[in-house]
Parts: sequence; structure tokens; C-alpha cells
Amino acid sequence: MKALLDIRALTIRANDKPLVSDLSFTIRPGERIGLIGESGSGKSMTAMAATGLLPPSIRVAGSIELDGQQVVGATDRVMNRLRGVAAAVVFQEPLTALDPLMKIGRQIAEPVRRRLEREGGKVTTEVINREVRDLIDKVALPQPERIANSYPHEVSGGQRQRVAIAMALACRPKLLIADEPTTALDVTTQAEILALLDRLVRETGMALLFISHDLPVVAQVVERVIVLRNGLAVEEGAVGAVFGKPRHDYTKTLVEAARLFDEALGTTGS
Repeated sequence: MKALLDIRALTIRANDKPLVSDLSFTIRPGERIGLIGESGSGKSMTAMAATGLLPPSIRVAGSIELDGQQVVGATDRVMNRLRGVAAAVVFQEPLTALDPLMKIGRQIAEPVRRRLEREGGKVTTEVINREVRDLIDKVALPQPERIANSYPHEVSGGQRQRVAIAMALACRPKLLIADEPTTALDVTTQAEILALLDRLVRETGMALLFISHDLPVVAQVVERVIVLRNGLAVEEGAVGAVFGKPRHDYTKTLVEAARLFDEALGTTGS
């Protein structure tokens, strides 16, 4: 099966400082991959490079093929055809990703309209509104009419993240990139968002690239993980193998830290 995302010898530099070095991995249709590591390890840079969202000041070398199209050096016109269709991104903090001056229903409607126009379908207000309601239902947002008529600051953080997921799903992407999507949320809401992502990926058959520094979170939603440290991949493999018997000292440190954190929470809560 041909890879949906094929990254080969990816190197990302800013002012001659390497941010990612010689990174290679593939994601096949329907596959779930986790990219983990501490802040500054190059996780988000990799995701932004894969979707052509890095600023011009950052230099990218190597090869990135997204749905068969070379991303490195691609024009905005080419990337605009790929974004949303081949891959869509859910960012860490939706309050900054969403337009604060636009009602939520309209923000979801925009990618719906673009998809319908691309597919040559019937683009009417009624059709768009129906799809917006369906997407709001799909991400399990309560009171759809209230949500649709609200501005981002008028709903909770968890609800904003569900809106961001609905917008990503609007174009029916082949690959969903979730960049630290639960970091800013409380534990209960975090669990709800993880369960939602897991269900949506299973129902739609999308591939998933899940980016996080939180090992227990990653383990809930992916099948394979890549561990980054200072822009270098130090370990890769099935979740059970990497977290159960880590080989690299850095991975061992991450696993031990996660274990101690869980024990501390358990002690606190008892």
C-alpha cells in the first residue's frame, strides 16, 4: 500500500541551527502514528513542514511526499489543493486558531463550502447548513444551534477543540494531524477528546499523526510511535514495545517520568 505521507531525510534549520535532522518515516492510509518528545524536540516543526506551513525564514531539505505530491519547494497553489484534502491539522490551542470575530457555525461552513465547490456538488445555504449541523453532531457538541451562533470565546476550551476537529473533518482529509490537541485541557475533557478522536478515526478510516509529549495520552490513540530528541529520531516501533521495553536511554527517561507522574497522581487521589 502506497504511503500517504512519506518523509525522507528531512532536515529543518533556522539561522543555521538544526531543528530536525535526517528524519524519515511513513504513514500509510488508516495508520496511526505518534510523534513524541519534550518541547523543542522538533515534533510540531515536522508537522508544519509536512503541510507546507513553515515560514520562509526556515529552511527545509529532504523529501516530503503528501498523497503523492512533493511538498518541499511546492507552490502555495499546490499546497492549497492538498491542505484539508490530503491532510488537515488540529492545533494545540483552538482559541488562537479560530477567528475570534466570526461565529462558530460560519467558521465550520467555510471548509464545507470549499469542499462542495471542489467536488462540483450543489452549493446552497441549506446544504451547507445541513453539513455544519452534521459535523457539530459528529463531534458531540451539545446544543448545536447555540454553538453555531456563538463566538469562540463564548464556549469552553473543550468545545473549541471539538469545533477545530469539526473544521478539520469538513474537508474529509485522508490524514488528520493532531498537534498537542489535549495539552490545554483538564483531565476529564482531555479523555473526552481522546475518545472522540479514536472514534472518528475508526469511523472514517483516516490516518492519524498524533503529536504529544504525554506518553499515556499517545498510547491511547496510536499504534506506532517515533521518539524525537533534539530533532533526531532516537527510537521507533510499536507502542507496546517502545513503552514496555524502551531501548534508548532518552525513551527510558520519558517512560520512567510518566510512571512516576501516574504514581504521584494515584497517591494524591487516594
